[in-house]
Formats: sequence, structure tokens, C-alpha cells
Amino acid sequence: RGGSVRVAGSESSQFLSALLMAAPFAAGEVIVEVAGELVSEPFVRMTLQVMKQFGVTVEQPVPGRFVVPPGQIYRGQPFEIEPDASAASYFWAAAAITGGEITVDGIGTASIQGDVAFVDLLEQMGAKVIRRLDSITVIGGPLHGIETDMNAISDTALTLAVVAAFADGSTTIKNIAHIRHQETDRIRAMATELRKIGAIVDERPDGVCIHPGRLQGATIETYNDHRIAMSFALVGLRTSGMLISNPACTSKTYPRFFEDLQT
Repeated sequence: RGGSVRVAGSESSQFLSALLMAAPFAAGEVIVEVAGELVSEPFVRMTLQVMKQFGVTVEQPVPGRFVVPPGQIYRGQPFEIEPDASAASYFWAAAAITGGEITVDGIGTASIQGDVAFVDLLEQMGAKVIRRLDSITVIGGPLHGIETDMNAISDTALTLAVVAAFADGSTTIKNIAHIRHQETDRIRAMATELRKIGAIVDERPDGVCIHPGRLQGATIETYNDHRIAMSFALVGLRTSGMLISNPACTSKTYPRFFEDLQT
């Protein structure tokens, strides 16, 4: 029928995106208000942009309030889907920690995905980044620690945490408290598994501070979380004796991850 609804934004942006995508099918105007902080905000911007490309406009009169006028319909059209920037982060990180060079095609400066900003953090840490319209190349080198707010690109926080284990100096990742409510408590898991490989980790309510240590191989518990499996697999590029439990959990977003990593 349409109407007004409030949705919490502090744990995930996916609830908001789902409501917005469904809203054009209502008979009347739909107003969605976000209660509290909205995390992973770039994903909402991406939702709005794709909706617009398919013919639906969402008004945002003030921050946190979204209005979908009635009478709009989606119009089918050819649409090229970008490669997943979150998945690409593992290969950009692989280049950073090995001193190698990796180019990801199909995603570049024209991308609508917030997680492309992950390469900015690698650049701050000392990697070289070459940005083109349709590709991004990362070239590794000596890395140093940074302090960063990863609220907007929290899906890549685990990836950066693993890179931090190979950097000189400490790295602080903050404002990601909401990832405690994802596939697992990712902050707790991040700290636990990094300690197994020899890093020194201060766990905080909204993030971690990672101090490099003498790294060693370990058996990594994935907690059935695809991002833990893929992030910690990168440690094995530099450290022998790494074992990833339940690697099949990557099937959630990237079934061929280990095959691609092997290449």
C-alpha cells in the first residue's frame, strides 16, 4: 500500500537497500527513515544509482530520509555488472604484501562501488596504485601502518587487517562496530586469528589496533565466514604452514577464489 517506515541503519545498509528496491511496487508513496547511524553508506548510494539507471528516482530531502514517489516503474535494459570490488580487494592486497603487481580489469575510476576506495588505503600504506577508467593496478612495496575509519568500506576491513600484519608500525582500524553482527563477530575473529599468526592485536569495541610481530603458520578458523577465509589465505603467500579450515565457505560470494588465487 505504501506509507512510512523506520529502519535501523547501525548494523547493515542491506535492509534499507532492500526496502528502497521494493518501494516502486507500492500503490502509494513510500517514505523510509533511517534510525541512528547508517553504516556502509556507499552501498546505499550504489542502490540509488542503479535504481535510477532502471528508471526509478528516489528523493532524499534530508539525510536519513528517503522518499519514493508512486507511479514509477522499472524499465528493463542491457546492463553491464561491474566486477565485485570487495572480491577484488584480496588480489590488490596480495600484490601489496608480496611486492608483486596485480591488475583487476573491468573496475576503475568510473566504478560506482565504494569498496574501490580500498586501494586508497593501500596507497597510504606505501603501495603504488595505477588507476585507469576500466582497471586498477596495485604494485607492492615496503608498507607502513596507518590509522583509518573503515565504516564506509567495512567489507574490506579484514583484508586490510591482514595487510597490516606485514607493515612496519601499527595500524588502527576504527568505526566498524557493526561488523560484530555479520556472519560472525568479525572484530573478535580478526583479533583471534591474527594473534595465531603472531601479530599483536588490541581489540576495541569498534575496531582493532594491529602491531606486527614475528609471523608464523597457523590453522585459521573461518567461523563459516567467507571473508575470513579469503583474507587469511593471503598470509600463505608470505608465510608457510597456513591452513584454512572450511574453505568451502567462500562459495557464498566467490566459489572459485582458491582456484583464482592459485593462478
